[in-house]
Amino acid sequence: MNYLAHLYFAQPNAASHFGNLLGDFQNGVNIAALPKPVQQGLKTHLQVDKFTDSHAIVKESKLLFSPQRRRFAGIALDVLYDHFLIKHWDQYHTTPLDDFKQHSFVLLQSKLGVMPMSMQQVVSALTRDDWFATYESVSGVGLALDNIANRIRFKNQFSGSGSDIIKHYQTLEAGFNTFFPMLITHMQKIQFES
Repeated sequence: MNYLAHLYFAQPNAASHFGNLLGDFQNGVNIAALPKPVQQGLKTHLQVDKFTDSHAIVKESKLLFSPQRRRFAGIALDVLYDHFLIKHWDQYHTTPLDDFKQHSFVLLQSKLGVMPMSMQQVVSALTRDDWFATYESVSGVGLALDNIANRIRFKNQFSGSGSDIIKHYQTLEAGFNTFFPMLITHMQKIQFES
C-alpha cells in the first residue's frame, strides 16, 4: 500500500497521520521515544503492509508484471492501488477525497519538524505537488513509477511499468476491489481486538 492507503487507515489527527506514513522511513528512528499515538499509527502501517504483502490476490497481481519488472512489482502495485483507491474513493470513504486530502496535508505539514529528514522531503513534495492528483490517471501512475525507477541506485528495467498496468488493468482493478474490502475488515478486526 502506498501513501493514500496508509492515510486512509490513520485516525483524524496529526500524530496518527505521521505514524501511518512513518513505516517507510523508520530506519534509525527511536520508536520507543515516540508518543504513543505515533507508535500506534506506525503499528497500523506495519499491519497493513503485513496483510497486503502476504495476501494471495496481491501475490497473483505481481505475476502479471513482465519478468524484467517483477522484482519491483510490489512498488508498482503500491502506487497503482492508490490510483484504484482514488478511482473508487466514494465506495470506501464518506469524506470527499479533496476534503480528505487537504485535511491530511495540513496534519502532515504540522508534524514536518519532528519527521526524519527523508520523510520531511517526501511529505513536503507529496503535499506541495499533490502526488495523489498525479495518481488519478493511469498515465500519471506510469510517470510516477518511471520517476521511481530513475531514483533506484542500480541499473534496472523497472521503467515502463505503465505498459504492464495498461495490459492487465481490468484484472488488476478487479483484484484491488476484491482485496481492499478484505484489508478494511482485517484492520477493523485488529483495532477491535486491541
